[in-house]
Amino acid sequence: MSLAAMPSQTAGLQTFLAFDFGLKRTGVASGNVLTRTATPQATIAAEGNARFGVIERRIKEWQPDALVVGIPFHPDGASHDNTVRAQKFARQLRGRFGLQVFEVDERYSTTEALAGGARDADAASACIILEQFLRSLP
Repeated sequence: MSLAAMPSQTAGLQTFLAFDFGLKRTGVASGNVLTRTATPQATIAAEGNARFGVIERRIKEWQPDALVVGIPFHPDGASHDNTVRAQKFARQLRGRFGLQVFEVDERYSTTEALAGGARDADAASACIILEQFLRSLP
């Protein structure tokens, strides 16, 4: 679900887990509507279906109301291979865990995380993605 369709879809949702999808590493952040801030969580260093076991444990631990996935695009807005991979990841999360999944344009999140001197750029990117999403809520 894109941000354009979001406002009426987020009523009553309070807590979120966000993901910065990568083929080898997936950044994770948690956050809530009250503070509109995100906290980095341990990055998932697992590939393929192995990452879903770790995600399942995180979902049980944090019990989020919904999930947020960063979707990368080229600077001009064009999609690329990782765009398609991240969208597939979002669909898999929706299908496996039955939670709402919001997709956020994460075009510059990694650049911003690296510029900020983050030790774990993946988790920092997930925070940026989630905070962008939380700021967009009514």
